[in-house]
Amino acid sequence: MRQCCIVLAGLLALGGASSALAQAYPNKPIKLVVGFAPGGAADYVARSVGEALGRALGQPIVVENKAGAGSSIAADLVAKSAPDGYTLLIASPAAISVNPALSPKLSYKPSDLLPVTKLTASPLVIAVNPNAGINSVRELVAKAKAAPGTLNVATAGNGSATHLGAAQFAQVAGIKFTEIPYRGGGPAMQSLIAGDTQIYFGTPPSTLPHISSGRVKGLGISAAERSSLFPDLPGMKEAGLPAYELDFWYGFFLPAGAPQPVVQKIFDATRTAMQQESVKAALAREGTEVSLSKSPADYAAFLIQDEKFWVKLVKDAGVKLD
Repeated sequence: MRQCCIVLAGLLALGGASSALAQAYPNKPIKLVVGFAPGGAADYVARSVGEALGRALGQPIVVENKAGAGSSIAADLVAKSAPDGYTLLIASPAAISVNPALSPKLSYKPSDLLPVTKLTASPLVIAVNPNAGINSVRELVAKAKAAPGTLNVATAGNGSATHLGAAQFAQVAGIKFTEIPYRGGGPAMQSLIAGDTQIYFGTPPSTLPHISSGRVKGLGISAAERSSLFPDLPGMKEAGLPAYELDFWYGFFLPAGAPQPVVQKIFDATRTAMQQESVKAALAREGTEVSLSKSPADYAAFLIQDEKFWVKLVKDAGVKLD
């Protein structure tokens, strides 16, 4: 009986400690790590959400860009950080599913990162340099078939959604591109504008402003149908390549071992931030939809199924890291 009382007292103390931790957290700024260079989609989403998230948590969110290795550098940094809730990662399938499939010798494992919630979901936007002489998806396919490998496609880095989007498109269309990787969507888009590359399967935030300005030309989106977010761009059924479809997301992760009360507090604050009309409008302007998980557990279950899609795509498209 005495031993049972000691165990019960310990459990009650642990519960009290967790409650106290949740109440005290956060008491200093939180670092939000982005695995790509400024100017790309991950950076845009992080900064669009960061201010509102900081208000919901009562502490500033400090965005830190750690570009390189298809966002593996950022994922590794967060995975090895103290699991205290003060280092947060915004990640895409690249860091969570693709890079581990491409490189089993990575210095981190997906299990080193704790899912908090999905944030957004978007298709890719197919864009070309205006001087490439390509005005539609059909013309793109025809030109690539006529001269295999002569069209350069920019990517935001090996293993990124833009890389896999281009690889899947080439596979479905039966064509070949020459892939040119950059350290994020911003540099990739600059290469397209400059004419160093001719095609970019870009994220909406890094692509749409330049389509609007006329510096690049949009051919379509990697969704089956047109979207109200991109009324001037056809979906793939309309564009003539109905077998091509790709959707990507961004989400929040903490280092594994982060206390559950802290995870829940970030989850709740994220929902509060993402439901603000100003945040929704900012994301919609850049072609990105809010897509929140029901809970951290729901996000973890989603990731298990989502991983199957990306691993199969890596295998089927023959994507490899240099």
